[in-house]
Amino acid sequence: MSGHAAIPVERFAARLERARAVARGQGLGALLIGVGADLRYLTGHIVLPLERLTMLVIPADGPATLVTPRLEAVAARQAPAALAGLFDILPWDETDDAAAMVAALVRAGTAGTDTRTGARAPTVAAPTVAAPTVAAPTVAAPTVAAPTVAVSERAWAMHVLALQRALPGAPMGLATAVLRELRMAKDPAEVDRLLVAALAADRVVDQIAAGRLVGRTEADVSREVRDRLVAEGHELAEFAIVGSGPNSASPHHEASERVIAAGEPIVLDIGGAYDGYCSDTTRTLWVTGGDPAKGPTAEFLALYAVLQRAQAEATAAVRPGIACETIDAVARDIITAGGHGPHFIHRVGHGIGLETHEEPYLVAGNGELLRPGYAFSVEPGIYLEGRYGARIEDIVVCGEDGPIVLNRSSRDLRVVPG
Repeated sequence: MSGHAAIPVERFAARLERARAVARGQGLGALLIGVGADLRYLTGHIVLPLERLTMLVIPADGPATLVTPRLEAVAARQAPAALAGLFDILPWDETDDAAAMVAALVRAGTAGTDTRTGARAPTVAAPTVAAPTVAAPTVAAPTVAAPTVAVSERAWAMHVLALQRALPGAPMGLATAVLRELRMAKDPAEVDRLLVAALAADRVVDQIAAGRLVGRTEADVSREVRDRLVAEGHELAEFAIVGSGPNSASPHHEASERVIAAGEPIVLDIGGAYDGYCSDTTRTLWVTGGDPAKGPTAEFLALYAVLQRAQAEATAAVRPGIACETIDAVARDIITAGGHGPHFIHRVGHGIGLETHEEPYLVAGNGELLRPGYAFSVEPGIYLEGRYGARIEDIVVCGEDGPIVLNRSSRDLRVVPG
């Protein structure tokens, strides 16, 4: 769709092997990856989440197998990693117990393995004793604990409960503990896709700012945003927040039938998926309706100046070795000093990639250090409930020497006729 070359199959092979290596290091017997971004990241396979179980079983030592409904097996065989033979495909029929099939693969892949060391359990042979004067002693077979498995966090509860029944006694955790280390640091091909998505969203912001706004409902403008995102190459327009007037003080406002009026701000927060990778940008407009007397008030301009400085300095602070919470603190300290501390009511940013919100999260209490390739939003906001609000959001990649800002549209307050 974007014209990009496909992600090289070697990348999928490397991702699968790294996942196994991290799983072994954490003492896991197997990873159980359900439908979603984790499965796409590891295999390139895209499938809708359904009541029928689709699950990639990755033993810590052994070949991966995708358990998939038979009606989706043809599509599964076309996944890049499947075409390269990086995993086997095990179709199941409507009358089969798919969870039991997953459990059998887990047991087969970890049978006799000490999941803490990866070593095979020792075999204890019964001693040979002369008969008939002495009975052979009874030697108990070695006990091998049920393997610890990690399940992808987006797996449906109905599937997880079925797996728990099929794997009684097997400790279960989240595969996030393994895959977060892989997915947070984007490689150049991923950064390129994020850049293309960001620039497409920038163009939509510019198009909306240049068009008619006054007299239209928020919902109508939101529909236009979605249409334009798709026209600019997005396969999915995931969200189009249009918060006008007092609604601009609600960060996740659902576009309503409120009619946009002259002399008020609009917070425009838009994004979706382009070639699988997500866009997410926010710009604040002020619509005058063509009447100079209805421009932004001095109070709003002062608020926006504080916000713009906070966003710029938080972005400038990005570099390897800086704690995620520090980026939040830079923006928060400036907004607090500007008298709006209580009006900044959310974290400064979230990771982005195959999902709009993923790790790392830039929030107080997260002391994790930034590394090259980490991609995330920097989006402080100031919200005066019942009156108005403003937010500025860019997608930023932590580069070797500092921030790489993917969004290029103006961060100034857009004063437009509308």
